[in-house]
Amino acid sequence: MALKPYKTVLRASQAEFTEKKSRFIGRCFPVKSEAEAMARLNEVRRAHYDATHNCWAYLLSDGAQRFSDDGEPGGTAGMPIMDTLIRRDVKDALIVVTRYFGGILLGSGGLVRAYSKAASDALNASGTGLMCPCTVLEFAVDYPRYGGIEGFVKANSVVDSIEFLENVRFRVTVRDEETARFTAELAERTDGRAQPRVTANRFMAVPAEE
Repeated sequence: MALKPYKTVLRASQAEFTEKKSRFIGRCFPVKSEAEAMARLNEVRRAHYDATHNCWAYLLSDGAQRFSDDGEPGGTAGMPIMDTLIRRDVKDALIVVTRYFGGILLGSGGLVRAYSKAASDALNASGTGLMCPCTVLEFAVDYPRYGGIEGFVKANSVVDSIEFLENVRFRVTVRDEETARFTAELAERTDGRAQPRVTANRFMAVPAEE
Protein backbone atom coordinates (compact mmCIF):
# COMPACT_ATOMS: atom_id res chain seq x y z
CA MET A 1 0.00 0.00 0.00
CA ALA A 2 1.34 3.41 -0.98
CA LEU A 3 2.46 5.70 1.82
CA LYS A 4 0.39 8.84 2.29
CA PRO A 5 1.70 12.19 3.56
CA TYR A 6 0.62 13.46 6.96
CA LYS A 7 1.38 16.42 9.23
CA THR A 8 3.36 16.04 12.46
CA VAL A 9 5.32 18.09 14.99
CA LEU A 10 8.99 18.83 14.44
CA ARG A 11 10.32 19.15 17.99
CA ALA A 12 9.45 18.97 21.67
CA SER A 13 8.16 22.24 23.11
CA GLN A 14 6.77 23.98 26.16
CA ALA A 15 4.41 26.93 26.62
CA GLU A 16 3.00 28.37 29.83
CA PHE A 17 0.38 30.88 31.00
CA THR A 18 -1.64 31.72 34.11
CA GLU A 19 -5.43 31.90 34.23
CA LYS A 20 -7.11 33.11 37.44
CA LYS A 21 -4.05 32.11 39.46
CA SER A 22 -3.97 28.58 37.98
CA ARG A 23 -0.71 27.82 36.19
CA PHE A 24 -1.02 25.87 32.92
CA ILE A 25 2.08 24.31 31.33
CA GLY A 26 1.55 22.79 27.89
CA ARG A 27 4.09 20.40 26.41
CA CYS A 28 4.11 18.81 22.97
CA PHE A 29 6.25 15.85 21.90
CA PRO A 30 6.77 14.01 18.61
CA VAL A 31 6.10 10.30 19.29
CA LYS A 32 6.04 7.23 17.06
CA SER A 33 4.24 4.69 19.25
CA GLU A 34 1.94 4.31 22.23
CA ALA A 35 4.88 3.07 24.30
CA GLU A 36 6.89 6.20 23.47
CA ALA A 37 3.89 8.42 24.26
CA MET A 38 3.42 6.81 27.66
CA ALA A 39 7.14 7.06 28.41
CA ARG A 40 7.06 10.80 27.67
CA LEU A 41 3.92 11.21 29.77
CA ASN A 42 5.58 9.46 32.71
CA GLU A 43 8.57 11.81 32.40
CA VAL A 44 6.23 14.79 32.76
CA ARG A 45 4.42 13.16 35.68
CA ARG A 46 7.71 12.62 37.49
CA ALA A 47 8.84 16.19 36.82
CA HIS A 48 5.48 17.56 38.04
CA TYR A 49 4.54 15.03 40.72
CA ASP A 50 3.18 17.89 42.82
CA ALA A 51 0.83 19.25 40.12
CA THR A 52 -2.93 19.19 40.59
CA HIS A 53 -3.47 17.57 37.16
CA ASN A 54 -1.42 16.23 34.25
CA CYS A 55 -3.97 15.94 31.44
CA TRP A 56 -2.99 14.56 28.06
CA ALA A 57 -3.86 13.24 24.62
CA TYR A 58 -1.98 11.57 21.81
CA LEU A 59 -2.84 10.80 18.19
CA LEU A 60 -0.71 8.47 16.05
CA SER A 61 -0.46 8.02 12.30
CA ASP A 62 -1.61 4.40 12.65
CA GLY A 63 -4.93 5.62 14.09
CA ALA A 64 -4.20 4.94 17.77
CA GLN A 65 -5.45 7.66 20.11
CA ARG A 66 -6.04 8.13 23.82
CA PHE A 67 -6.72 11.00 26.21
CA SER A 68 -7.23 11.61 29.92
CA ASP A 69 -8.82 14.31 32.08
CA ASP A 70 -6.64 13.17 35.03
CA GLY A 71 -9.20 14.18 37.64
CA GLU A 72 -10.64 17.28 35.94
CA PRO A 73 -14.41 17.19 35.27
CA GLY A 74 -15.20 14.84 32.39
CA GLY A 75 -14.75 16.37 28.94
CA THR A 76 -13.01 19.56 30.14
CA ALA A 77 -9.34 18.65 29.62
CA GLY A 78 -8.36 15.52 27.70
CA MET A 79 -10.94 15.94 24.95
CA PRO A 80 -10.11 19.63 24.29
CA ILE A 81 -6.46 18.60 23.97
CA MET A 82 -7.40 15.81 21.56
CA ASP A 83 -9.67 18.18 19.63
CA THR A 84 -6.68 20.48 19.12
CA LEU A 85 -4.70 17.65 17.50
CA ILE A 86 -7.64 16.61 15.34
CA ARG A 87 -8.55 20.16 14.30
CA ARG A 88 -4.93 20.91 13.33
CA ASP A 89 -4.69 17.50 11.59
CA VAL A 90 -1.46 16.62 13.43
CA LYS A 91 -0.42 13.01 14.06
CA ASP A 92 2.39 11.19 15.85
CA ALA A 93 2.11 13.77 18.62
CA LEU A 94 1.51 13.82 22.37
CA ILE A 95 0.36 16.90 24.27
CA VAL A 96 0.47 17.03 28.08
CA VAL A 97 -1.01 19.98 29.96
CA THR A 98 0.03 20.35 33.60
CA ARG A 99 -2.15 22.44 35.91
CA TYR A 100 -1.28 23.89 39.30
CA PHE A 101 -4.58 24.96 40.86
CA GLY A 102 -4.60 28.58 41.99
CA GLY A 103 -7.63 28.48 44.27
CA ILE A 104 -10.20 29.97 41.89
CA LEU A 105 -12.63 27.65 40.06
CA LEU A 106 -12.75 28.20 36.30
CA GLY A 107 -16.00 26.36 35.55
CA SER A 108 -16.44 23.85 32.75
CA GLY A 109 -16.26 26.45 29.98
CA GLY A 110 -13.20 28.08 31.48
CA LEU A 111 -11.42 24.76 31.79
CA VAL A 112 -12.13 23.84 28.17
CA ARG A 113 -10.80 27.20 27.00
CA ALA A 114 -7.69 26.96 29.19
CA TYR A 115 -6.77 23.42 28.17
CA SER A 116 -7.45 24.22 24.50
CA LYS A 117 -5.19 27.28 24.71
CA ALA A 118 -2.41 25.37 26.47
CA ALA A 119 -2.54 22.62 23.84
CA SER A 120 -2.61 25.09 20.96
CA ASP A 121 0.27 27.15 22.39
CA ALA A 122 2.41 24.03 22.85
CA LEU A 123 1.63 22.86 19.31
CA ASN A 124 2.52 26.27 17.89
CA ALA A 125 5.84 26.19 19.72
CA SER A 126 6.67 22.75 18.31
CA GLY A 127 6.26 23.75 14.68
CA THR A 128 4.74 21.36 12.17
CA GLY A 129 6.15 19.49 9.23
CA LEU A 130 4.75 17.36 6.46
CA MET A 131 5.88 13.75 6.54
CA CYS A 132 6.35 13.03 2.85
CA PRO A 133 6.58 9.52 1.36
CA CYS A 134 10.08 8.94 -0.02
CA THR A 135 12.02 6.29 -1.90
CA VAL A 136 15.48 5.13 -0.87
CA LEU A 137 17.73 4.46 -3.86
CA GLU A 138 21.15 2.88 -4.17
CA PHE A 139 23.41 3.17 -7.22
CA ALA A 140 27.07 3.21 -8.19
CA VAL A 141 29.17 5.15 -10.71
CA ASP A 142 32.79 4.92 -11.76
CA TYR A 143 35.22 7.56 -10.56
CA PRO A 144 35.46 9.49 -13.88
CA ARG A 145 31.68 10.14 -13.77
CA TYR A 146 31.51 11.02 -10.07
CA GLY A 147 32.41 14.68 -10.53
CA GLY A 148 29.70 15.11 -13.15
CA ILE A 149 26.85 13.92 -10.91
CA GLU A 150 27.95 14.89 -7.39
CA GLY A 151 26.35 18.34 -7.48
CA PHE A 152 23.15 17.07 -9.10
CA VAL A 153 22.71 14.27 -6.58
CA LYS A 154 23.29 16.52 -3.55
CA ALA A 155 20.93 19.18 -4.90
CA ASN A 156 18.08 16.77 -5.72
CA SER A 157 18.12 14.20 -2.92
CA VAL A 158 19.05 13.63 0.70
CA VAL A 159 22.37 11.81 0.62
CA ASP A 160 22.37 9.07 3.26
CA SER A 161 25.85 7.77 2.43
CA ILE A 162 28.65 7.81 -0.15
CA GLU A 163 31.22 5.01 -0.17
CA PHE A 164 34.45 5.20 -2.14
CA LEU A 165 35.30 1.60 -2.98
CA GLU A 166 36.12 0.08 -6.36
CA ASN A 167 33.51 2.58 -7.55
CA VAL A 168 31.48 5.33 -5.87
CA ARG A 169 28.34 4.00 -4.19
CA PHE A 170 25.46 6.26 -3.24
CA ARG A 171 22.51 5.73 -0.95
CA VAL A 172 20.01 8.57 -1.28
CA THR A 173 16.42 9.45 -0.35
CA VAL A 174 14.15 11.11 -2.90
CA ARG A 175 10.54 12.26 -2.49
CA ASP A 176 8.21 9.85 -4.30
CA GLU A 177 6.95 12.42 -6.80
CA GLU A 178 10.55 13.25 -7.78
CA THR A 179 11.83 9.68 -8.11
CA ALA A 180 11.08 9.17 -11.82
CA ARG A 181 12.64 12.51 -12.83
CA PHE A 182 15.68 11.92 -10.61
CA THR A 183 16.26 8.44 -12.04
CA ALA A 184 15.86 9.59 -15.65
CA GLU A 185 18.26 12.51 -15.27
CA LEU A 186 20.79 10.38 -13.43
CA ALA A 187 20.73 7.89 -16.30
CA GLU A 188 21.24 10.69 -18.81
CA ARG A 189 24.17 12.18 -16.88
CA THR A 190 25.92 8.79 -16.62
CA ASP A 191 25.15 7.48 -20.12
CA GLY A 192 22.94 4.85 -18.56
CA ARG A 193 25.71 3.46 -16.35
CA ALA A 194 24.02 4.36 -13.04
CA GLN A 195 21.08 2.06 -12.46
CA PRO A 196 19.33 2.97 -9.19
CA ARG A 197 17.51 0.25 -7.33
CA VAL A 198 14.82 0.83 -4.72
CA THR A 199 15.88 -0.50 -1.32
CA ALA A 200 13.23 0.98 0.98
CA ASN A 201 10.36 3.42 1.39
CA ARG A 202 10.18 5.84 4.30
CA PHE A 203 8.84 9.19 5.44
CA MET A 204 10.85 12.40 5.55
CA ALA A 205 9.82 15.59 7.38
CA VAL A 206 9.51 18.79 5.36
CA PRO A 207 8.60 22.09 7.13
CA ALA A 208 4.95 22.96 6.48
CA GLU A 209 3.02 26.19 6.49
CA GLU A 210 0.20 26.43 9.03
